[in-house]
Parts: sequence; C-alpha cells; structure tokens
Amino acid sequence: MIIAEEDLYQSGTLQILGMDCPDCAAKVESAVQKMPGVQGADLSFAVGKLKLEYDPGQTGLDVVIKEVQKLGYRAVEDESGVSLASTAVIRLEGLDCADCAAKLEKRIRLIPGAEEARVNFATARLDLVHQAPVDEVLKVINQMGYQGRVEGAVSEGEAPRLPLWQRNKYAFSALLSGAFLLAAVMVHLLAGPGLPAQVLYLLAILLGGYLPARAGAAMLLSARELDMNMLMVIAAAGAIAIGQWEEGAVVVFLFSLGNALQGYTFDKTRNSIRALMGLAPQQALVRRGHEEITVPVRDVIIGDTVIVKPGEKIPMDGQVVAGQSSVNQAPITGESIPVSKEVGDRVFAGTLNQRGSLEIEVTARAEDNTVARIVRMVEEAQAQKAPSQQFVDRFARYYTPAVIGAAFLVALLPPLLLGQPYHKWIYEALAMLLVACPCALVISTPVSIVSAIGTAARYGVLIKGGVHLEEAGALSVVALDKTGTLTRGEPVVTDIIPLQGSQEEVLTLAAAIESRSEHPLGQALWEAARSAHISIPAVEDFQSVTGQGARGRVAGREYMIGSPRFIEANGLSLEQVAPTLSKLQTEGKTTMILADSGQVVALLAVADLLREESRAAVASLKKNGIERVVMLTGDNQETARAIAGQAGVDEFRCELLPEGKVEAVQQLMQQYGKVAMVGDGVNDAPALAVAAVGIAMGSTGTDAALETADIALMSDDLSRLAYAITLSRKTLRIIKQNVAFSLIIKAAILLLVIPGWLTLWLAVVGDMGTSLLVTLNGLRLLAARP
Repeated sequence: MIIAEEDLYQSGTLQILGMDCPDCAAKVESAVQKMPGVQGADLSFAVGKLKLEYDPGQTGLDVVIKEVQKLGYRAVEDESGVSLASTAVIRLEGLDCADCAAKLEKRIRLIPGAEEARVNFATARLDLVHQAPVDEVLKVINQMGYQGRVEGAVSEGEAPRLPLWQRNKYAFSALLSGAFLLAAVMVHLLAGPGLPAQVLYLLAILLGGYLPARAGAAMLLSARELDMNMLMVIAAAGAIAIGQWEEGAVVVFLFSLGNALQGYTFDKTRNSIRALMGLAPQQALVRRGHEEITVPVRDVIIGDTVIVKPGEKIPMDGQVVAGQSSVNQAPITGESIPVSKEVGDRVFAGTLNQRGSLEIEVTARAEDNTVARIVRMVEEAQAQKAPSQQFVDRFARYYTPAVIGAAFLVALLPPLLLGQPYHKWIYEALAMLLVACPCALVISTPVSIVSAIGTAARYGVLIKGGVHLEEAGALSVVALDKTGTLTRGEPVVTDIIPLQGSQEEVLTLAAAIESRSEHPLGQALWEAARSAHISIPAVEDFQSVTGQGARGRVAGREYMIGSPRFIEANGLSLEQVAPTLSKLQTEGKTTMILADSGQVVALLAVADLLREESRAAVASLKKNGIERVVMLTGDNQETARAIAGQAGVDEFRCELLPEGKVEAVQQLMQQYGKVAMVGDGVNDAPALAVAAVGIAMGSTGTDAALETADIALMSDDLSRLAYAITLSRKTLRIIKQNVAFSLIIKAAILLLVIPGWLTLWLAVVGDMGTSLLVTLNGLRLLAARP
C-alpha cells in the first residue's frame, strides 16, 4: 500500500497568549516553521492563533508548546476554537509602585491555568483570563504583599471603603519608623553614639523595613525578580554591615514615607474612576404590580418601571413613560444646563432629576447602563499603553540591570585598581542600588494618561486610549461634518414672506398641505405651525410629487407648494419674486414657494441652522493651535458657502458622498499631516475610521458612536472638542516634562558617584522624590477644566 506524503501530516491549532507585537509574531512563526517535522505554520497576530501542519512521527503539539514558551509566550491547545477559560476582574489594594505592578503581573502569569493577566497600575485593576481557581490567584496576590477582591462579589457602590491604614500599608510603618528614628537621633545627640542609639536605629529599620522586606522577598522567591523593595533591603543591610546605623534608619524611613505619600497621591487618580462608579444610586424604587418597592439596582430588570422623585438621582437607563421634569445630565455629558424631559425621552443612570416626578421604563440592566459602559471604556483606555509609555518601558528593561552592573563595578574597581578603601565604595555601590529602580521613569507617562482620561470623562469627553490622546495632541487640521455637527441637524422655518394674506395664514395653508408629507422640509413647516399653536385644517385631494413638491385642496381652494422648479413646471412665473428668492438661496436657505392655481402666494425658507456655539468652537480650535478647520458636507455649493462663512471655517468641500468625505480626509492628511474627523459616529463612520483621530458628536446612549470613535463627545456641545485637544496637548507637555525630570534627576544622582559624594539618604530622596514629583505633576491634569 502506498501512503501519500500529505497523509503523514496532522493539523492542529494553538492559542498564543501574551503576544503584543506583529514583528514578534512573525519571528515566532518563523521559529516554529524551522522545527523538525513542521510542514507549515501560520500565526495570525490579530487573533493569536497558530495553525500547524506537522508530522506526528517527528514532533507533536506539546513540543511546539515548549518551543513557544522558550520564545517568551504561553501556548495552549485550541481544539474546538472555543476557549474554556473564564475572565475575572480583581481590584487590588496596596499597589504603590509601577515597577512592582509589572512584576506582580509577571508572577501571576506563572500560575498554572492563568492564561492571561494584565495589571493596570493606574486603576489598581487586574484583568484575568484563567482556568485556575480565582482563589489561587488571590493567594498569590496576598503572598506578594497586596490584597485582592474579585469585582462582582461586591458591587462597586457597596464595596467597603477601607480606612487609610489599610488602604495605604506604608502609612503606619512610616509613622512608627519615623518615631523611633527621631528618638534615636535625640539619644544620639544627648548621650552620644552607643548601644541605646543603635537599638533605636535598629527598631526604626525593622519597623519601617518589615513590609518592603516581605514584599521584596516574595517577589524574589516567586518571580525571580529584584524589585525596589529588595534593593532597599540590601542597601539597609549593607549600611548596618559597615556601621552606618543612622544611614540605614534614614533610608528605611524615607523609603516608607515616600511609598506612603506616593500611595496617597495615586489614590487621588483612582478616585476619579471611583467617582464615576458612584454616580448611579445602588437602589431604585420600582413599581411591580400594585406595589412600589425599593430594590437593589442589580435586581432591576429590563421592562421594570422605576419611579424617581424630585431631587433624586436616576438609577437606571430608560425611557420616560409618565411625568415631566428637567434633568441635570452634567455627570454624563458635562452639560451645565439641565435638559427638559417628557414622555418618550431617554434618560440615563447617574443624572439628577430636578423638579418633577418621573416614571421610567428600564431599557438596560445596571451592568450595561451608560455609566457602567463609560467606566469600562475609561478603564480599558487607561490600561492601553501610549507610544511614549511603550518607549519608556523598553528603556526601563535595560536601565535597571545596567545600573546594578555599574554598582558592582563601583564596589570593586576603585579598591582594586586605585587602592581606595572598600567600605567607602561599597557604600557608594549600595547607594547606586537605590537609584537602580526605574519607578519614576515607568510611572511618568501612565500617571499623566490616567489623570487626563479620567478628567475628560468627568466633563463628557470619552477618550478611548493613550494612543488617541497623544494623536489628538499632535493634530494640525480638524475636519467637521456640517449636518448635526456644525449645525443642529434639524431644518427649521426661518422666513415666511407673504405676497397675499398674513404670515399666520400662509403657515396655516403650507402646514395643511405638508401634514400628509414625510419630507423633512414639510415636517419643519408642520412643526412650526404646531409650535405657534395654529389649528391646521384638513387637506383634500393630496398629491405628492417626489423630490419636487405637493398639492392639495384646502377650504375648497387648490394650492401647491414646492421648489421653484416645481412651481415653474406648473406654468407660473417667478419673475416677481426672483430677487428675494436669490437672496434667500445665497444665505444657504432652502426656499419653498406656496402658490394657488393662478399666482404665487408666499415664499417660505427653511434652513439647518448653525449651532449657537459653533463659531466660538471653531475660533477656539484656531486659538489652541489648529492650523486649519475644514467643513465637509453633501450640500450644494451655495448652502455650504453660507454655513462656512457663518461658522468661520478656513475652507469647505461640498457635494460629498460618504466616500467623498474619506477622500477629502485622506487628501488633507497628505497635505497637512495629522487630521481629526468630527461627525455623528454613524453616517460618517468611514471618514472617522480613516482619520488620525475619529471624534463622534452627541454620543450619549449611542452604541455605534461609543464603540467606533477614538474620542466621543457625550453631549452635542462642540466646545468640548477644543477642550479635548487642549487637554491632549497639555498631557503631552506634562509627559515630556516627567520623562525629562526622571532622566535628568537620575543622571545627576548617578554622577555624584564619580567624586564619591552619593549617600544612601540622598539616593532615596532622589528616587522617591522623583517619583512623587512626576506623580504630582501628572495629577495637575485632574484640575484641567473646560
């Protein structure tokens, strides 16, 4: 029997975990392809799946898995294409160091069954994909010196707020260490150096160094990593060994104090997310049957009727079914003026009902309401690494081992080559170890990104990640869709010019005919009559001519209304009204003519009016460094020119279909560089996608806009656009300042080694001080108001 060569091979698929680089994926694919027995290997970076053709006589999936692990990634067999893993979110307490957070993430990934782990230091959150029990993960977190709580076990609104001593684990130890250090200094000054002073110094070291020693040992034993905690322990132990008791105590105290202060300041940034989480109340008054009962929001289901009294927060997303009120939507949209709500209007969880009582039919569960979606997106955005952060992380990987290696040389070379005393240069080397932690550098970018994204969310601007924040800060051109962005998006009647009768009589006749029409212009006439409380008579013999106009009989007399072309086609001359007609069209208004069977009765103009804030918003963009503002529209040239002039844009492009807007954005990018496209997030989706930054207007409750845009303005307020760009540019400036501070101060401290001036306490002050400096500098973004 002859066996075909292809029958010797088997197929298999592996899920590759932890891959974050297309180039790395290509290298993994190449390495696997070269393995003996592998006939074909195809790794899709986008989905993280490696498809294999292999000879089972020479290799197997287990061998390939081991090879992938050698390359630095995890691989699991994907037999059905359906993952057996579960996902969990764990909230962390006591996380006070960006470098330590990275090492904790690495340790958790080593747990059998932990397929993916991502620690977001800024929000103290662990995203976990696992087959292992969550209890195992929590156990490791505790071993590493932190506390963890599974999100969902207790809802965010009900989660107990721990006291300062439990939230900030270094606060109490810093206080104790400082007290004994002060006592030791007093004894030293009064009685001189001796055993009593040494005992007090030792107590200050032990009480202040216990927590970092425990955390550092856990990191060393579990993850085989030297973190800042262990470097401090080594430095303090070395100081004792060479008789520098007071130096060791000062180092430990300053380290604990620095960590306590840093933990406190970072708690401020995390509070911006907690504030969003706490917007919606945790209970709701629900009508079920003939009863009104108060239940937790997690028990409210879609279709329930929620009752909200004046002065109460709305607990759920829904639609008003009874009542009328004004609602303060500032927590969601950033709007300062309350919005009127009546039957049929949408309302959102976390907004404040001001005057009347409302009955609301629930349209989304608590975990899917607008607040919950915003919180999820903000946290996901904060977890994404901006380009500047990726560069810093790459630099930090080489910085620490380089400094540790240099410290080793400092301890050996001067005594061996120059005959210098060992104790002096061992002391200098110990001080260098304290500068080896890149914490200040690692934290310089994320603290700024997190503060900016959290602050923007509070004012109704949802930025979907650090990369988009940085891109927005580098914009040179903003392209604006006209309808619904610069304008209100709804045509309204602007002019009624009667040739016969009064304005009210003309509007009555026009609205009567258009009451049967579905055209937006006709609807504008009908709405104008309704707003003026005009009684609209019945129309008979109604006939619509698509795209031109309509005719009908009102009070026994035949009338027609439509475009100038439609009226002329029915044998009437427009010579008498030609100047007025030309003037209205030049102003960008769509003009309709009302006529009877023999003559023109009136001219009616309808326009999509410019938003009140549009001109100021365009001026603000230019003031804040945008080189050019361009309007894109599908309207004709006359209308486009009129609106462009009113808005104050630099140029306009008209008569554009969706694909035309894409081409326009691409041309602008070729000509000017970074271009943002601002639209409604649905009709303008192709142009939003191709722009450097896609910005959706009025995205409250709009799933498509929230999901597709890079930046979503939650209200219809165009002035928030200038705020988003200004905030992005301020963030870029602060990131550059932080990176510069980190590198310059570290370099200055290390240069003190050359003359032998570096001390342990100065190294700690420099390291912890730099971390606090960049953190506080980043926290300035929390105060960036529109």
